[in-house]
Amino acid sequence: MKKHAITLVGVLSLLMAAGSAFAQTLHVKGDIPFSFIVNKETLPAGQYDFKSLGLSDGKIILVRNADGKAMTTVNNMRAESKDTCQQTKLVFTRYGTRYFLHQIWVAGDTAGQQLPKSPRENEVAMDYTPSTVVVLAQLK
Repeated sequence: MKKHAITLVGVLSLLMAAGSAFAQTLHVKGDIPFSFIVNKETLPAGQYDFKSLGLSDGKIILVRNADGKAMTTVNNMRAESKDTCQQTKLVFTRYGTRYFLHQIWVAGDTAGQQLPKSPRENEVAMDYTPSTVVVLAQLK
């Protein structure tokens, strides 16, 4: 009996771990009205998909426009909030006329995806005061 209980606990633990791995996947669609920068790539305005790659950690995000011609990948880290996000959104940091993708949030979550500052963003940040621009998005 004790052996069956241990086996049951082990199976339940695996199921919970698998569920949390799938919960970390991301697939968001947004219509970006301005060109923006991700890593070293400047992407033109348009409709984009933001999708995590890999099932377990989702630490790489594929950014691809509707026709598949403009795309890049970027590493990210987890961002935490004490409040639940009310709307799925893309958060950009703007310096002058340059926009850098900063965070991706999904409605109903208290955790989002945060992109690290690139060397290019650090360089531009020396000359401009940053502001935040939010673009509403949708789950795909």
